[in-house]
Amino acid sequence: MNLSLYSAATGMEAQQMNLDTIANNLANVNTPGFKRSKIEFQDLLYQKPKSAGADSGGGNLVPTGVEVGNGTRVASTAKDFTQGQLTSTGGNLDLALQGDGFYEVQKPDGTTAYTRDGSFKLNASGQVVNSDGLPILSGFQAIPAGTTSINVSQTGMVSVQSSSGTQTFQLTLARFANPSGLQSMGGNLYSETTASGTPETGQPGVQGFGTIMQGYEESSNVNLVAEMVNLITAQRAYEINSKSIQASDEMLQNVAQMKR
Repeated sequence: MNLSLYSAATGMEAQQMNLDTIANNLANVNTPGFKRSKIEFQDLLYQKPKSAGADSGGGNLVPTGVEVGNGTRVASTAKDFTQGQLTSTGGNLDLALQGDGFYEVQKPDGTTAYTRDGSFKLNASGQVVNSDGLPILSGFQAIPAGTTSINVSQTGMVSVQSSSGTQTFQLTLARFANPSGLQSMGGNLYSETTASGTPETGQPGVQGFGTIMQGYEESSNVNLVAEMVNLITAQRAYEINSKSIQASDEMLQNVAQMKR
């Protein structure tokens, strides 16, 4: 009976984390390039008073055993890297990614992070940066003052027209064997881990890399309707686990009152 209390408690704890994950997805519904997280559960170890296949005497084997579970736990909160909807902005430096790939971002400590957020800007020296002012690598070169137009092809060829002439350079993208293994850092950035594998770089639109869509912004891939359904399901699961605790408590109360 006490086991039911602990099992239900693990269920409530797991559903609380489920609710936290869903709330974070909903909070970032308008975050460019955001990828929703999906929570995955595992059952805990089992108590086995009688194992299936045990010898019951006379060479006979027990066809089924007795197993009692100990509840559940959160196994992972994996990122879902499905494509987000592309929204037209008309900005010359709004470079959405359609398909597989990440832009490389230089962090203040000199290491490299990765992002799907292609809403870029220029700093005072003409360097392409993200919203936090971090330099974008991926083959970007400084844009000179007096630039009249910036054209970026789907394959990442950049043509810059300025008073000093035409400047061209090629962009590259990075991708990972297991993007779900990337570590979320906040600020629309991810960092490499041993689970994600080392990054592979290549030209957009070549060998499976995604293409660059100039003048577009990739929205988050959060589906509001699906997340609201998940929210209701998590709430009901939390509630039913609390009912299990209440039922176990009432049964213990009945046992305690038997001697009266």
